[in-house]
Amino acid sequence: MAQVLQFFGDLKGDKRIWLIVAFLAIASILAVYSSIGSMAFKMRDGNTEYYLFMHLFYMTVGFGLMVVCSRMHYTKFGKIAPILILVAIPLLAYTFFFGDEVNDAKRWITIPWIDKTFQTSDFAKLALIIFLAKILSKKQVNIKEFKTAFLPIIIPVGFVCCLIAVADLSTAALLFVTCILMMIIGRVSIKYIIAMGLIGIVLLALLVLIGQAFPEHFRVDTWISRVNAFLYNTDGGYQIQHSKMAIASGEFFGTGPGNSIQKNFLPYPYADFIYAIICEEYGLLGAFAIIGLYLWLLIRCIAIVTRCPKTFGAILAMGLALNIVVQAFANIAVSVHLVPVTGLNLPFISMGGTSLIFTCISLGIILSVSRYVDESKKEELVLQSAS
Repeated sequence: MAQVLQFFGDLKGDKRIWLIVAFLAIASILAVYSSIGSMAFKMRDGNTEYYLFMHLFYMTVGFGLMVVCSRMHYTKFGKIAPILILVAIPLLAYTFFFGDEVNDAKRWITIPWIDKTFQTSDFAKLALIIFLAKILSKKQVNIKEFKTAFLPIIIPVGFVCCLIAVADLSTAALLFVTCILMMIIGRVSIKYIIAMGLIGIVLLALLVLIGQAFPEHFRVDTWISRVNAFLYNTDGGYQIQHSKMAIASGEFFGTGPGNSIQKNFLPYPYADFIYAIICEEYGLLGAFAIIGLYLWLLIRCIAIVTRCPKTFGAILAMGLALNIVVQAFANIAVSVHLVPVTGLNLPFISMGGTSLIFTCISLGIILSVSRYVDESKKEELVLQSAS
């Protein structure tokens, strides 16, 4: 026990966030190991250990990057923000034209030599949030002006979200909402925020029209079918029906670890519908525990923001936290049939290499901001005691 406490004591940043990460990691390992049986049977002759070890490998890499980012000063990310966004946009364009097609969507590119896929939208989300936080903090003096503040925001947001939306509309919509929330936090004029929302609606309409003209490059039919299924089928489609069955059979205490039945019927129970598996195996207790961890993360980040003396750090931490938490609740909302099926995974819990690694990097940057806040408060107390 003493060694565990010493380990957490050596970590930089908010200790409560590290504790949240530990709880989420445990939940992820248990849920992924339980839900990968069907995929292992199809792909690896039932070798579930292979996928578990891969998940542990990505989690270890992500944890290492989280530690590295937590020890870096968060302002360094602001300095490379323009480079990140300049890399992200061509990467998304390359994915659109030459990406690997999986389930009728080009979201991945194969990394040479290691033969592993890389989801470019995860990198683009992080790049855009850092860049937007930098712009908002830099333009605080004239944040209400159109040319000097609004245009530098809407152009990169529009480019990145449109490029992501071609293959992954739900991720693009989530990122767009996160950007709007960051603009509200950054004191952008409400008329510009409304204009941003209207521009987003217009771009979506144009994307649907273009997609109907070129269906081989866009997933418009998939978007429309999912919305129609949500609006006109009260029971939900195949996925939602089995998700509801999983949640209902879990009752209060659940069926126990590894005892899920619906994992054999749900598509992607280790990713998109992993929350339903958690509900089935751990019941309402497990379901509310997961929700509580994400809410706790958001509350801790709000506490960091309110104490952060620098605008960039406050907006950056809040933007990254909102991106994680909003996606988590969007995934949960799909499982309980509150919104149409999106294809979003559950951050830090679902199996997935790129998503897990970039979520860890985001958490590492948040921890870096919290470390700076703690150090600033300590220096302030020292100066007060000296005076």
